[in-house]
Amino acid sequence: MNVIFVAPLFSPAATQMIAAAQTLPHVRLAVIAQEPLEALPAAIASKLLGHWRVDDVTDTAQLEWAVQSLARSHGGIARCFAAFEQTQGPLAAVRERLGIPGLPSSAARNFRDKGQMKTVLRAAGVPVARHMVVGTLDDARKFVQDVGYPIVIKPPAGAGARATERVTDDNALKDAWSRFAPTPKDPMLAEEFLRGVEHSLETVTIDGEPVWHSITRYAPTPLEVLENPWIQWTVLLPREADDKHFDDIRHVGDRALKALGMTTGVSHCEWFRRPDGTVAVSEIAARPPGAHMTTMISRAHDFDFVQAWMRLMIDGVFEAPPRAYAVGTAYLRGQGQGRVVAVDGIDAVYQELGALVCDVQLPNVGHMPTGSYEGEGFIMVRHPDTQVVGDALRRIISTVRVRLG
Repeated sequence: MNVIFVAPLFSPAATQMIAAAQTLPHVRLAVIAQEPLEALPAAIASKLLGHWRVDDVTDTAQLEWAVQSLARSHGGIARCFAAFEQTQGPLAAVRERLGIPGLPSSAARNFRDKGQMKTVLRAAGVPVARHMVVGTLDDARKFVQDVGYPIVIKPPAGAGARATERVTDDNALKDAWSRFAPTPKDPMLAEEFLRGVEHSLETVTIDGEPVWHSITRYAPTPLEVLENPWIQWTVLLPREADDKHFDDIRHVGDRALKALGMTTGVSHCEWFRRPDGTVAVSEIAARPPGAHMTTMISRAHDFDFVQAWMRLMIDGVFEAPPRAYAVGTAYLRGQGQGRVVAVDGIDAVYQELGALVCDVQLPNVGHMPTGSYEGEGFIMVRHPDTQVVGDALRRIISTVRVRLG
C-alpha cells in the first residue's frame, strides 16, 4: 500500500509516527512536509518511498499538488492522513477530490470549527458549555448577560488550550477584545466557563463504531496552567479504564462522535466532571492526544500505541492488550524569569520514586522556557495501583523545582 503521512515539521512526535508506519511490512510510506528531507534522521529518511516539500500543509491547493505528484511518481495512493489538527479540513477536501478514503470534509469541519461543533453536539443532546460566535464587542456583552462571568474566549478553529483565555469582568473583556481584535468576518468563540475536574477521553472508532476507550484526569486544568506559567501540573491515567464511574462520559463521548461524523481514527475529548457529578464536554479533536499521552497509553498496556494508531489509520484494525498499569506524568515548568539555571529535587525524587519512573525528560540548564503548557521537561511514572501513581505525581511536583534566572 502506498501511504502518505502529512506533517508541518519533523517534530519528535511526527518522527515517531513516521518510524511507526515504517514498521508495517505492507506499507510504502511517503511524507509531505514543510521541511526538507534532511531534517529527518537519515535512517528514517532512507526508508521513505518519497518526500514532497510544500510551503504550507494547511493549503488545499499545495496539498493536492503534492499528493498528485507523489502518485504520478510512485503509483496510486491508498491512504493519506495527518495528526496535525489544522491540516484535517484541507486534507479531507484533497482525499475527496482524489478518491482516497478517510474522514469526510463535513466531519472535519465539525471537529475543527468549535462553534459548529458545539451546535451539532447540543442538537444531539450532548451536554456542552453554552457558546456564541462573537464578531463584535456588543455580541460578547450580550453573551455575558446570558451566562455571566467568567467566560472563555478562543479562536473557533483553535487546537487544545492554546490562544484560550478566561475573561472575568468588563475590563478584562475590553482588554481581550483589543488584543485579539475579532471582527464579524474573523470572529472569536465565547463559551460558558465550565467548573469541575477536567479529564480527557480517548476513543478508538472503526467505521463509526467505538471499539476502545481511555480516560485521564488533569490536575489542575490546562487553562489554569496557561494562566500561571509557574504551575507544575499532572495527568493521571488510571488503571481502571472500565470503571463504572466513567460509564456516563463513555456514553456521552460515543454519542458525540456519532453526531460529529467520526469514521475511523483516534479522538481526544476534553470534558469536565462538574461539582454536581454531571459531565460536560469541552471539545473534541479527531486526532491522538498530545502532552505525551500516547506514551502513557503505551506504558499502561505495554504496547506501542503510536504503531497501533498507524495500523488503525491504514488497515482499519486496532488491537490492544489489557491495561496492566496506571501511569502518570508530571510536567516540569520553570519558576522566575530567564533561562533554566538549575533543577532542584531530582535526586530526592529518584531516591524515593526511582523504581516507578518509566520515562523522563529533564529540563536542560541554559535553555529558555518553551512557553508551552508541557513545560521544560517531564517525569512519567507507572505502577499497578492507581493510588500509588497519584501519590507519586503529587510528590514529584512538590519536590522538583525548575529555577530560571
